[in-house]
Amino acid sequence: MVGSANLNIMIKAARKAGRSLVKDFREVENLQVSMKGAGDFVSKADIAAEAILKEELLGARPTYGWLAEEGGAIDGEDPTRRWIVDPLDGTTNFLHGLPHWAVSIALEHKGKIVAGVIYDAAKDEMFFAEKGEGAWMNDTRIRVSGRHRMIESIFATGLPFGGRSDLPATLQDLARLMPVCAGVRRWGAAALDMAYVAAGRYEGFWERRLNAWDIAAGIIIVKEAGGFVQALSTEGTVLEDGEVICANEPIFDNFAKVIRG
Repeated sequence: MVGSANLNIMIKAARKAGRSLVKDFREVENLQVSMKGAGDFVSKADIAAEAILKEELLGARPTYGWLAEEGGAIDGEDPTRRWIVDPLDGTTNFLHGLPHWAVSIALEHKGKIVAGVIYDAAKDEMFFAEKGEGAWMNDTRIRVSGRHRMIESIFATGLPFGGRSDLPATLQDLARLMPVCAGVRRWGAAALDMAYVAAGRYEGFWERRLNAWDIAAGIIIVKEAGGFVQALSTEGTVLEDGEVICANEPIFDNFAKVIRG
């Protein structure tokens, strides 16, 4: 797979930020004793990773806009293109020493995501896609799963934590979905949930109240792997609403019907 210049810039930036995070991740285990210490340390790791990404991405494409978790939004000279970046998706996992977190980078052009990279640095799995070029994990082309029966399918979501208002809706989703499927997973990194749908590891994923940087890269990776991606509300748009439902083609309609109730 030979990607465009932009995709190569994104992959290189993700690797560099990933290396920095892996080094910090090894330290986290030593900080587990002090909750405050670990929390402060992880936010520093997050900010350091974002600084690396900013330097790599805006260094290579200084006219592009920027939207990221820590640093907010910057308008670029080129109003049609912007980077949408999450330097550390799965912060809570990282903080607890769980090796399931990722660097996520998307390139938006005229309101559409045209390239995406999700890098699971702890496992050295680089998921990426570019419009019209298929989806990949490292050197291997990936496809959504071929399963077409709900009862054989597993799904992923995020469970609202700490008193968030979307808990009742999610519990209702689970009450409808769990009796008709083979299982639901909650692994705590939305970007990787989408990458796993693209790689056929899950049949589908849904979640509410996400940020653009959690899902932007996943949108194109799932689509290029042959999956469907929609907003939970049929009139909505995924990035603006921060709500997403995605799955392979044979499962999508049944899955969406269950989730949309």
